[in-house]
Amino acid sequence: MLKLNQISHIVTQAARGELVFPTSVNAALRLQMTLADPDCDTEDVLRRVLAEPVLAARTVALANAAVFNRSGTPITSVRAAVARVGYRHLYSMAAAMVVRQFGARIRDLRLRAQAEQLWRHTAHVAALSYVIAGKLTATDPDTALFAGIIHEAGGFYLLSQADDMPGLLDDPADWLGAPQEIIARELMKKLCIPDPVALAVVSLPGATLTPPPLGLRDTLLIAKHLAPVASPLASKQEAAQGPAGLAGFIDDNAALEQILRDSHDDAASMSAALLV
Repeated sequence: MLKLNQISHIVTQAARGELVFPTSVNAALRLQMTLADPDCDTEDVLRRVLAEPVLAARTVALANAAVFNRSGTPITSVRAAVARVGYRHLYSMAAAMVVRQFGARIRDLRLRAQAEQLWRHTAHVAALSYVIAGKLTATDPDTALFAGIIHEAGGFYLLSQADDMPGLLDDPADWLGAPQEIIARELMKKLCIPDPVALAVVSLPGATLTPPPLGLRDTLLIAKHLAPVASPLASKQEAAQGPAGLAGFIDDNAALEQILRDSHDDAASMSAALLV
């Protein structure tokens, strides 16, 4: 009964738009707001990135990833890194920082381990979404990368809340379904996620795949199934079977296997950059 009351309290907060964010996400949110301004000043962007050493390091790492560094020439400055990856990818890196900060303040060792596993899953899903989008699902790769980064924001939020409410997530049946959807939907609003991305993320739980795969949601479904690190918050059925219709599409799919082989280095370097 206590757990149900706790979940009800979190859901009520979400429905009222009262989700509690750690103060450490404010800098990344301010950077996102700056980047969303079509007239944003380059020097202001650089100052905000340099003010966050972790974000600066991840931006440089992404700029040196194989997918952005075809020449093999390494970059060592934030200014050059921002110029190479562009504002859209910098926006995604800021989003990654926001999502990771939900898990950064977790004290419970078991929950912290789950948060770390969830971020590894997220990084692989984002990288796989990027390479799958343009070659298989007729989706913008940059949008797919961004969606992959933020698609488990609700899971990170729940983990951060469970740190203050022991046992909150012990039984997935308590919070999967409507509570999960409400929290995810309100987080998308709070983070000002564009509607097409928010809709794809919120509609992921329980979604089915009808070949041929098209669009952002199908991109995320495939990437989640292919990610080498599973989400620690997935139900046992999800972990074992994946979404309906997915196994039939992926099994013995020569075209998909070729795409993954051709894009292996790009996906590996991008996920490694996100894990910095």
